[in-house]
Amino acid sequence: MRAEPVKRMRRAERREQILNAATRAFARAGFAATSLDDVASEAGITRVILYRHFDSKTDMYRAVLDRACNRLIEKVGVDDFNGESIPALLGAASADPDGFRLLFRYAVREPEFRDLMESMTAASAEIAQKNLALQIPAGPWSAWAAQIIPALTLEGVIAWLDAGQPDPDQAAERISQAIHGVIQAAQPR
Repeated sequence: MRAEPVKRMRRAERREQILNAATRAFARAGFAATSLDDVASEAGITRVILYRHFDSKTDMYRAVLDRACNRLIEKVGVDDFNGESIPALLGAASADPDGFRLLFRYAVREPEFRDLMESMTAASAEIAQKNLALQIPAGPWSAWAAQIIPALTLEGVIAWLDAGQPDPDQAAERISQAIHGVIQAAQPR
């Protein structure tokens, strides 16, 4: 009986396979607790093959975060929040729940990757401030709302993922109601 020849993947396909496996492995245990052997095992390859694509575990994790961030930007955009933003965010999260959790739950806890998360948080607050300017007068409550709304939205989406993605048709409306509560609370009295 003749063994089947091993099919070699193209470099880009192999890299994508590794990134998929790394996303799953890092989402299970986090950056510090995940070894390159864990990623190699998840991908069904050797550690040597990992090193053909990535210089280090840090390099691989950053590539996983960059890919998750780019996928999110493709679905949600970067400049403005509108009526489609929350449904788009939910769609992006449900399409790549491990990548979404890595970006917004795990990477922020990792000192080596905090810079990426801090820049995303600052950009989100800036966009929120711009959008809130039409609804809330400038001042400390507007700044408060601009900080809380992105955090509330992301935590709402993660909680929705963790709960098993209930009522997907109503999830955006429920998260929007929470955001409107913050906007209402930030109004001058």
